[in-house]
Amino acid sequence: MTYTSHRETQETLTILDRLDLDTDKLAEEELYKKFGLEDAFQNNELNPWQKVKPKLWALFDEPYSSLAAKIVAVVSVFFIVISILSFCLKTFPGLRVPIISNETVVLNTVGNLSYAFYKQRSEPHEAFFYIECICNSWFTFEIITRFFVTPNKLEFLKSPVNIIDFIATLSFYMDLALNSALNADEASYEVLEFFSIIRIMRLFKLTRHIAGLKILIHTFKASAKELLLLVFFLIVFIVVFAALIYYAERIQYNPENSFDSIPIGL
Repeated sequence: MTYTSHRETQETLTILDRLDLDTDKLAEEELYKKFGLEDAFQNNELNPWQKVKPKLWALFDEPYSSLAAKIVAVVSVFFIVISILSFCLKTFPGLRVPIISNETVVLNTVGNLSYAFYKQRSEPHEAFFYIECICNSWFTFEIITRFFVTPNKLEFLKSPVNIIDFIATLSFYMDLALNSALNADEASYEVLEFFSIIRIMRLFKLTRHIAGLKILIHTFKASAKELLLLVFFLIVFIVVFAALIYYAERIQYNPENSFDSIPIGL
């Protein structure tokens, strides 16, 4: 590294040390300017909705703009964490309830009947349903409020984090509607649970509240080419060593050798 590039790197790190994304409070005039209302603000011609809308936006989208915004951010992160924990814990066998079904069978030609009971499937404990209802009520309220108060609805709809949030929330209501409308068997129930995996993607919502994650994402974007080059060399070395271990195991006969092909060695 040359001295010039070293100086540039040090200056960049110094700027990042001083930088605190989203921690600077927006001045009231700057806040209204973001909505194109600076003239109405200066002339005191704002109607009640125009006064409230920018403040609601800052409350939900600028976590460091005020104490109330910080509380909303903490509540949002709390529900995200609870939702993810609930999603994971409801798969634990000890927290699932077996669904017992019965079937009438004929034991002989005389027509004697007998009832056979068997476990068809299991489902999460009822408590998880109420936890999901509470969490998704907050997510629904949050995304609807943020949509109505955003200064640019098109940019809001194009945001990957908002798309994930919308799909995850919609999947909950679709799951709820299908479970209520259909008497689902085991196969269809498992399919419904599989598609609910999109809800775990809500972890990406944390990037709206944690500045360090935003810096990390920008770092990945800026280093995309270098990261792809790293992945390429990792793949090359993996294939090379898989081939080496395959041919090394073939030198001497070993009936217990499990490396019978290069893909297995991967």
